[in-house]
Amino acid sequence: MKALWKLIVVNMKLYLREPTAAFFTIAFAPMMLLLFGSIYGNKPDPLFGGKGTMDVSVPSYIGIIIVTVGLMSIPIGTATAREKLILRRYQATPLRPWAYIVADIVSNYVMTLAGAVLLVVLGKAIYHVRFDGSWPVVFVAFTLSTLAFFALGYTVGGLSPTVRTAQTVGMVLAFPMMFLSGAAIPLEILPPTIRSAANFLPLTHVVTLTRGLWVGDAWSQHMTETVVLIATLLVGALISAETFRWE
Repeated sequence: MKALWKLIVVNMKLYLREPTAAFFTIAFAPMMLLLFGSIYGNKPDPLFGGKGTMDVSVPSYIGIIIVTVGLMSIPIGTATAREKLILRRYQATPLRPWAYIVADIVSNYVMTLAGAVLLVVLGKAIYHVRFDGSWPVVFVAFTLSTLAFFALGYTVGGLSPTVRTAQTVGMVLAFPMMFLSGAAIPLEILPPTIRSAANFLPLTHVVTLTRGLWVGDAWSQHMTETVVLIATLLVGALISAETFRWE
């Protein structure tokens, strides 16, 4: 366990030393919060059922952090470690193979959580964002959503033959999903046709689930989102397990 913990800490330090990954995980969502908060403020708006723009944006922006780590950081990191023979070297150490995988998942999860916590703290401190739900319930939804996208990320990383391919595929999947799912732009503002199409995007279900639980909805009101995310996690985990390569 001591070796596993050291590996987790090393992975987190390496993560923070990667400017692109650190920016999108820690800084991108807070920057959007400050930018759009300065434009729209957080006054109650009938469009959002009497809630302010930031009230609905903060739980949605959590989806941005999840998708950037899941579909950009993880595929690129996995493909890079394989291409530079880092994974092959791990096989020559006394560490068991599962230790690397667990450490990678945990370190990415901690960084995702750190980005989400920073976002929420800023939202509460600057715009007095309302929260009417249960923190433990929202945390469980966050964990489910994060692991589902991690499974997708490891699938992309496993299927991509090169780092460049992983980066391209990850961005092609992440950015359209980010702006069409309600994560970056509230679903209420999007045209009806886009809202209908957004139902087929996994990130839409992350946003809908998080926003619903954030305002105090019962989890039973979001069973569709829950089923979709659990299915995404299971299918992604099965495929990534089959496609993961050490070299």
